[in-house]
Amino acid sequence: MFHRPSLKTLLRWLALFVAGWIALSWLAVLLLRFVPPLTSAMMLERQVGAWLHGEKDFTLHYHWVSWEKTSRQVPLAMVAGEDQRFPYHHGFDFDAIQTALDAHDDGKRLRGASTISQQTAKNLFLWNGRSFVRKGLEAYFTVLIELTWPKQRILEVYMNIAELGNGIYGVGAASTAFFHVTPARLSAAQSARLAAVLPSPRRLHADRPSAYVLRRAQWIQQQMRQLGGPGYIDGDAPERPPH
Repeated sequence: MFHRPSLKTLLRWLALFVAGWIALSWLAVLLLRFVPPLTSAMMLERQVGAWLHGEKDFTLHYHWVSWEKTSRQVPLAMVAGEDQRFPYHHGFDFDAIQTALDAHDDGKRLRGASTISQQTAKNLFLWNGRSFVRKGLEAYFTVLIELTWPKQRILEVYMNIAELGNGIYGVGAASTAFFHVTPARLSAAQSARLAAVLPSPRRLHADRPSAYVLRRAQWIQQQMRQLGGPGYIDGDAPERPPH
């Protein structure tokens, strides 16, 4: 005869499930501090989407490149364009969030205020979407990443898994596809153009830049200089974050 489990038993199972989830997810984050990811959730989602939509000519390009073999201009450009307070925050830029909310209250379109840490968490572990569940998981993995990885590792993973073109993931694939150079030889201008296509790499093109991409790349280069160059991401950031 089947007996319905008691509330106490259900709570015990739930507690075990939550504890197991936390242990396994943190173990994955800890492992990826030292091991390059073979792929990412976003790459898998894009590949499955191509199969489902019959994109027979689609090819995914991804090639991991270590921090030491990449021009410092690349992570600097991404910080300048995406998250200038990156060296200072612990995963969430509350000033940027408040600014975005204030602008929305003034009738402007609500824009994103995700940090590079949040984008790394989303790209690596999650899926596209705006549900509260996904945002909650993004916050959870962002906390794990910030607690487990140094800032340099976060930047290293981000610049390797960010989509920089249709099916082009990371600086290793992008430098070859768009500029025909190794990542170590990317200039400040080329790095700025890669950063300028974010977060719309399928609509904007680093190798065939529109007037908008060129203007944004010029602005990013200006920000790179104002931040003080590569020293800003190598631990030489000033005591106060930029406004």
